Amino acid sequence: MAADGHGHAESVTSTVETTRPLGRLGPLTGLVIERIRVGDDVAAAKFGTDSPIEDPVREAQVLEQVREQAEAVGVNPDAAAAFFRDQITASKVVQRGLFTRWTAHPEEAPTTRPDLGRIRQHLDQLTTALLQELKDTEHVRDKPLACTAQLALASASGTVLERLDTLHRQALGVATPSVCRSGEPTG
Repeated sequence: MAADGHGHAESVTSTVETTRPLGRLGPLTGLVIERIRVGDDVAAAKFGTDSPIEDPVREAQVLEQVREQAEAVGVNPDAAAAFFRDQITASKVVQRGLFTRWTAHPEEAPTTRPDLGRIRQHLDQLTTALLQELKDTEHVRDKPLACTAQLALASASGTVLERLDTLHRQALGVATPSVCRSGEPTG
């Protein structure tokens, strides 16, 4: 784990840019996977501290910012909030899983603590990119059957390309239920 909190996230970014998941939802799924991987750094920043995995106040702030940003880019704020609620839940899946692993196997625990402030800056950048992808993929996400097929293709190829382990595959499954829309009004 890099001491500055960017080591892992930077390597994921370069991987996603060169080998994106397949299909029309590939770019969106690639960003979701990148955000899931940032959960590793969040876990490393919090492990062994008083920082809780559950932070309802921070989560509410993030979701309110998402609603404001979504409206500004023309994405339904409620749909964006539901999508980002899934992202937050997926990050908590990763954090809990890593905490459990590191507690059971202390030799695998990180030896440095990334800067949570820098991690949050990266998450903010990902939020902006994810909202833009939500906007750019509305035409796919509005068609339930096409969206389901495209999401399955992107998730399966992203899992292979990124070599996601069981924990990160589980998080991807938690992060994507609200990608495909079912007739909610657009923003």
